Amino acid sequence: MSIFDIFDGLKKEREATAAEPITFIAAGLGNPEERYLRTRHNVGFQFMDYFSEKHGFKIDRAKFHSLTGDFTVGGVRVLFMKPETYMNSSGTAIREAADFYKIPPERVLVIHDDISLPTGKLRIRKKGSDGGHNGLKSIIYQLGSDAFPRIKIGVGAKPSPEWDLADWVLSNFSEGDEKLIFDALSRASEALPLIVSGDADAAQNKYGS
Repeated sequence: MSIFDIFDGLKKEREATAAEPITFIAAGLGNPEERYLRTRHNVGFQFMDYFSEKHGFKIDRAKFHSLTGDFTVGGVRVLFMKPETYMNSSGTAIREAADFYKIPPERVLVIHDDISLPTGKLRIRKKGSDGGHNGLKSIIYQLGSDAFPRIKIGVGAKPSPEWDLADWVLSNFSEGDEKLIFDALSRASEALPLIVSGDADAAQNKYGS
C-alpha cells in the first residue's frame, strides 16, 4: 500500500463521517468576552476548548448564535456548541440547534459550573432542576424540559456570605484551583463518550466525585 492509498483511505473515512447526521448536542456554558475567559462561570467553555484540543477538531463555526464544531464520538456525530448569547440566554442558542437537527432534550448534554460542589468535583446527572443556575434555567425554559443530561463542574462556594454571587462566579481561579479544574476537565472528557452512548449513570459512577 502506497502513501497515496493511505491518504485516500483517510479522506474517504472523513467524508463518510461527515455524511452521518448530527444526532447529539454537547453545549458548554459561558460568556463570550475575553474578560470572562478564565472565570468560574466559564468552565463549560473551558471544557469545550479542552475536549476539542485533545481530539484535534475546532469549535469555530458561527451558527445558532454560537461557535460550533462537530466530532464523532463512539460512532455518534456530536455538535459541540459554545453559545454566544451570554449565560442567561444560553437556551435560545441550544433550542435553535435542537430544533434544526430535531434532537430531543435527552440527547442534549450541558456542561456547566456548579457553586454547590467543591472546586474540581464532578457530578453527572440525566436530568434535574436548574438549581438556581441562570444558564440551566434558560435551557429548561427553551427546551420545555429538564430531562437533559449535564456534567456539573464544581467551582466552589462563596468564601463568605458577604461576597456578591455574581462577583464570585465572574472571578478567576487561583493557581491551585486551576490545577483542580484541569483535572476535572480531563475526567469530564473521559465521561462524555459514556453519556453520548446513553449511560450517564456509568459515567457518574466512574468519573463523578
